[in-house]
Amino acid sequence: MAKIKKNSHKVLYRKYSSNIKYVMMVVCVLAITLYLPKQPRFRYEFEKGKTWQGKDLVSPFSFAILKTNPQVTTDKIEALNNVLPIYTYDQDVFKGQTEAFLNEFDVKWKANNFSESQKEANKQEALKMLQYIYKKGIIGLTAKHQKDGKYYDFSLVDNNISTNTSSQDVFTTETALNYFKNNFKTIDLRFKDLMINMVESHLKPNILFDETLTETVKSSTINSLSTTKGMVQKGELIVAKGNFVDDEIYQKLVSFKDAYEAQSKTIGDNKLIYLGQILLVGFIITLLMVFLYLFRKDIFADNRQLSLLLIVITSMLLALTWAIKLNLNSLYYIPFCIVPIIIRILFDTRLALNLHLLVILVAGFFVPNSFEFVFYQTTAGMVAIYSIKNLLKREQLLISASFILAAYFVSFVGISLLREGDFKQIEWGQFLPFIFSVLLSLLAYPLIYAFERVFGITSDVALIELTNTNNKLLRELAFKAPGTFQHSLQVANLAEAAIFKIGGNSLLVRAGALYHDIGKMENPQYFIENQNTAVSPHDKLPYEQSAQIIIKHVHKGIEITRKYKLPETVIDFIRTHHGNTRVDYFYQSFLKNSPEKFVDENIFRYPGPIPFSKETGVLMLADSVEAASRSLKNPDAQSINDLVERIINYKLEQNQLDDCDLTLKDLETIKLIFKTMLMSIYHVRIDYLQTV
Repeated sequence: MAKIKKNSHKVLYRKYSSNIKYVMMVVCVLAITLYLPKQPRFRYEFEKGKTWQGKDLVSPFSFAILKTNPQVTTDKIEALNNVLPIYTYDQDVFKGQTEAFLNEFDVKWKANNFSESQKEANKQEALKMLQYIYKKGIIGLTAKHQKDGKYYDFSLVDNNISTNTSSQDVFTTETALNYFKNNFKTIDLRFKDLMINMVESHLKPNILFDETLTETVKSSTINSLSTTKGMVQKGELIVAKGNFVDDEIYQKLVSFKDAYEAQSKTIGDNKLIYLGQILLVGFIITLLMVFLYLFRKDIFADNRQLSLLLIVITSMLLALTWAIKLNLNSLYYIPFCIVPIIIRILFDTRLALNLHLLVILVAGFFVPNSFEFVFYQTTAGMVAIYSIKNLLKREQLLISASFILAAYFVSFVGISLLREGDFKQIEWGQFLPFIFSVLLSLLAYPLIYAFERVFGITSDVALIELTNTNNKLLRELAFKAPGTFQHSLQVANLAEAAIFKIGGNSLLVRAGALYHDIGKMENPQYFIENQNTAVSPHDKLPYEQSAQIIIKHVHKGIEITRKYKLPETVIDFIRTHHGNTRVDYFYQSFLKNSPEKFVDENIFRYPGPIPFSKETGVLMLADSVEAASRSLKNPDAQSINDLVERIINYKLEQNQLDDCDLTLKDLETIKLIFKTMLMSIYHVRIDYLQTV
């Protein structure tokens, strides 16, 4: 049985890496379209207060005209105001209180030694009055129903029969007692007072508020309300071309749209809808791939970076789908501006704008008022991109968020004035989703950090951290090889000034310059900038071995920086800062002292590769010029000028700049920057008399 070779998966990946990107494209398209709403898209766009630009719109079917939300709310309020509170008779109250009254009557009559001959007549008289009071009813007043005065109307339910009455037409405990006082006749005042006290203690409300039944009736009333106000018949004109979309026409259009979408769920063919979505989303993703192939081939060739872009697109569109299915009252809660922020910081402005526009174009098919949506998100995305030139400070993201919020506010006010024509009619509450969206866009900061770690991308934030000379690796370099550290600082200053002038990533150049000689930490004494004595350790070594020690600092630098997990973009500067040039001092010394020996030039040559970008090319030149300038015995304007010209011309002759896109104009600018800065470093005064 054949054995599977170790790391065979890596071999397969390299073999088929060019095809993986197309697989990722297909997966991205399928993931997005799988969850998008599957219903035909309503074809008309309209806004209240605008002119209908389409052709005459005739209804293809009959539909009901929906009431507006304010109309429905008003109807509900009116209906609820017409629902009277419901009270019910409690028969048990009368039974319980009369039994208690009779028992108490017998006891107190006997205790007060009243005449037995008058007992029965008085008892029946009092009982008859109690029966009358309870039959008419004693209401338990409810404070919340007394909004407009002491008395209020209510529905009285007795034996499942409801009658409307007023609290004025029944007794309260107070009016019932007054009735008894005024109508109970007896000669013995002492007996009357006793009866009044007894009756007062047995007057309890038997007409009680039924909150459960009242709420049930209210709910039933609301549910029975009609949400429509008329019909549009099949073949009836909804709106004619050029008509002004007033409130009435606008409501007809809204109703037509709802009816159309409701019917399309059962009439439309979901398979064809899905095919349409695949075509549109696939076309958008293809446009992105074409853009990358034409303008960012580095990203197109890197499957990790490409997968990041596709994940961002998929995540935003799935978030939109999720919001639609949750039926959020506004899709502007979704932080679409997080896309341009992340892409701008991790990549560049052009890609950020391109990707943002593609996401918004797809989203526009599934949101209401798509033109308005695209305008809001496009302008806010552009502001987001413009406001983040470099994320050099933590507050930059907050500043960007405030600019995005301002862009949303300007667009919101402008669109509201176009629609309403009156500041008083602007619904300011509708701006809250934009505020929430901007707050969510601040999540870009932790997401950027996560994307850097997962996808191996180096942002400006990471470069700022790397260029901090107090970090552990640079402190170790300063301690072990102080001369090399000072050389790296000078190279960083030269290279950064040059790349800033000709255009390029100055932060990346500075980071590359600070770490380009990090490999010299292993044997610092073998490099001249770290030697404190006149005796060099190379004096005791063969020229070939000395050359290998010098060349080894490149390999060692790569090893150290990978151990500390520095980005590959920074390691590229270590790999390329000598290109494939020779270590000429030891090579020439070998030829001079051993002319009879065969020389293998590769022993004295750096492994390369040569620089392949503006940044790495500028660093090579800055490194060589700075190192050579240290050998000048009497640095003056002429010697510095000659040195810079000689070094850069030599690199050109050795074809070291063939792969980096530095133009002759760039090289002239670089020369001028190097000469000016070196003269400043060595305090060279320009003889102005000689220049006249």
